[in-house]
Amino acid sequence: MPQSEPQPGRSAQVDRLKQLRGTVVPLVTPVNERRQVCEESTVRLIESLRDGVTGFMPALSTGEGWRLSLKQWIDIVHLTVTHAAGAPVLAGVEIGRTAGILARAGLAAELGADAIVVPPPFPAADVPPVSLLEHFRVIVEKSPLPVFVYHENAISKAPLDVDALREVCALPGVVGVKESSGSAEFTRELLAKGTDVPVFQGWEHLIAEAPGVHGFVGPLANLEPAACNAALDGFSREAQARVDVLSKEYELLADDWYLHVKTELVRRGVIGTALAAG
Repeated sequence: MPQSEPQPGRSAQVDRLKQLRGTVVPLVTPVNERRQVCEESTVRLIESLRDGVTGFMPALSTGEGWRLSLKQWIDIVHLTVTHAAGAPVLAGVEIGRTAGILARAGLAAELGADAIVVPPPFPAADVPPVSLLEHFRVIVEKSPLPVFVYHENAISKAPLDVDALREVCALPGVVGVKESSGSAEFTRELLAKGTDVPVFQGWEHLIAEAPGVHGFVGPLANLEPAACNAALDGFSREAQARVDVLSKEYELLADDWYLHVKTELVRRGVIGTALAAG
């Protein structure tokens, strides 16, 4: 099947985003007691991270993207774009249906985001199954923004298929992949075979297990971006050990890891509450 070309005016943005490297932070979503996105907390959080990260991913898993209301999603994306000081903003879109993903892509473009971050298709009883490639092909063809692939299978149950992911990465308009399979062997194979886009490790404890990744996207970046950068710089066991200690200290492998991140940010005086968004 022939591949479509990026939409007019998008090529330069695609090329720029393909150069993204380093630590990109999947922001938590700070909320107040009424579960509204807190502007003051969000600004303090972004300012605390600006010198240590190369980009921002609001509304991804760590930002509780699957549970945000439409207003919460709009607010956190808007605030991130407003205060990112020119750093790339890649808006998470954790919605199961293609139509919903594309609707959010349009909103993200209006809000000034640089790209959307999209997981594999979610399983649904009333929707025929679709392949990883076809899922992303439709989104890339119709999205007004470039697409960053969030490759995970814990929720989507997508099979781990290196060649299928490489085909997705070769689609015009795809600008990167957050490789969150949880398998260092899979990541190493992906790197060995090569992709047209940068590969970001999505798990703290696997940074040094797949040397050669182009960057890291994980919850620890909300708290310790310097430690994340150090682990990427040479992939040393010592730097990885430091990341592992911090990950354990902040309970980042717990099912509610994002709440533990928020709790620490409250302790530091960065955000106002540790409440979940929903």
